[in-house]
Amino acid sequence: MDTTMNPQDQTLAVRIAGMHKWYGQYHALRDINLSVRAGERVVICGPSGSGKSTMIRCINRLEEHQEGTIEMNGTPLDDDLRRIDEIRSEVGMVFQHFNLFPHLTVLENCILAPMWVKKQSRRDATATAMHYLERVRIPEQAGKYPGQLSGGQQQRVAIARSLCMNPKVMLFDEPTSALDPEMVKEVLDTMASLADDGMTMLCVTHEMGFARRVADRVVFMDQGSIVEINTPDAFFAAPQHERSRAFLAQLLQ
Repeated sequence: MDTTMNPQDQTLAVRIAGMHKWYGQYHALRDINLSVRAGERVVICGPSGSGKSTMIRCINRLEEHQEGTIEMNGTPLDDDLRRIDEIRSEVGMVFQHFNLFPHLTVLENCILAPMWVKKQSRRDATATAMHYLERVRIPEQAGKYPGQLSGGQQQRVAIARSLCMNPKVMLFDEPTSALDPEMVKEVLDTMASLADDGMTMLCVTHEMGFARRVADRVVFMDQGSIVEINTPDAFFAAPQHERSRAFLAQLLQ
């Protein structure tokens, strides 16, 4: 399936071509082709084990693919460690389980990478961190430790921490799956606000209401392959493939 877009249409933030990944004999990703324009919001969905998280983890080299190419803003992601570090500095990633340092305050979690990676002064890093903590609506938590916060607040800190690096692309790997139901909305609202500001986003999620609300395109994966790419309206109203229809029917049960 040709799921790429014409690079001349708009600036491409992400371009994946012919990507394959194996874990030993297990073929985890099969011929992945996907291009994402700068400013586009893409939601990736599918059953468990379909390769969704593996695909986005390959984008910033948390996982290594064996065949095919990945380009971020025109820069190829290969075995050059300096290039990998450069790309990672421009790609924010938010995980299921927050991954905050428990022994550091919220503010210290946010200023660590800008100071070490981008060599910002503590004053500049702190100003940036407070700006983004305001952005995710928890500036009053700056002096607290992660363990003193709710799960939803911790996830918003994780988003602010990623934003402090001024990323060109944000990756979200099931950011609400570890949250209690009452905390999901506050995180999704934060992500929707980022989308409204034009942030390039790839989000793995089962929150189909979020996909309808925010996504420019929905990518459906199954068994390591991209099965369908469509607009949210078309995907939910008339999915093109039997596997897509079965997935949506199961969600509605």
